[in-house]
Amino acid sequence: MTDRLPAEPRSPLAEHADRVLAHHGYDLAAAIDAVDAAVPGIGGLFGPNTSSADLRAAFDAVLDEPAPERTPPPLRGDRLVLYVDGSSRGNPGPAGAGAVLVDGVHTPPGDVRLDPDVETLAELGRPVGSNSGNNVAEYAALHLGLDAVCRWYPDTPLEVRIDSTTVIRNVWDDEPPHPGCDGYAAAIRDLLGQVPAHEWTHLADHDPNPADALATVGADLAALGP
Repeated sequence: MTDRLPAEPRSPLAEHADRVLAHHGYDLAAAIDAVDAAVPGIGGLFGPNTSSADLRAAFDAVLDEPAPERTPPPLRGDRLVLYVDGSSRGNPGPAGAGAVLVDGVHTPPGDVRLDPDVETLAELGRPVGSNSGNNVAEYAALHLGLDAVCRWYPDTPLEVRIDSTTVIRNVWDDEPPHPGCDGYAAAIRDLLGQVPAHEWTHLADHDPNPADALATVGADLAALGP
């Protein structure tokens, strides 16, 4: 079972959801599929008729099952590309983090275009906080992705693709962390210290970022309650 990652204050139901995600290694699709299968009827996790009681029972049922074994796909290239993004509905508000890890074989360094042949290795997401700002979510997204990199693909060079200049200036340019993000910043530096070589590419607003949709779902989970 994957250790749970740090987070901001959340409702009990959102906290419960995060335990389910940790149980599935923060594989968002796998966790949602498991919950959907455990929810009575056809509504699933986000069904309009699915009650909080239904979700609590479904979360408990998923957690009663053994944690699934995850074997990361083998790398074809010699480097990884990590897309990260955070989302905060209302800023501050329900916030989520998303991270997508791809094989670098079809993604040249600094080329922000998404090749149709890109090989996705992991799609991760999680609720960050019930009333958190976007900067916190961006730090959480980078931490989420780096945690997976260090667990599944140690000793592999990495390119991080990220749209947050706040995080870039702090992590790579040694500016002070955003207020309230010191813990995330320290944890991120510890994880980057385990990566043999790393660089970053800034994503403009119009550049594709596959982590965006995962962060949005993470924010949806953070909005669950009570």
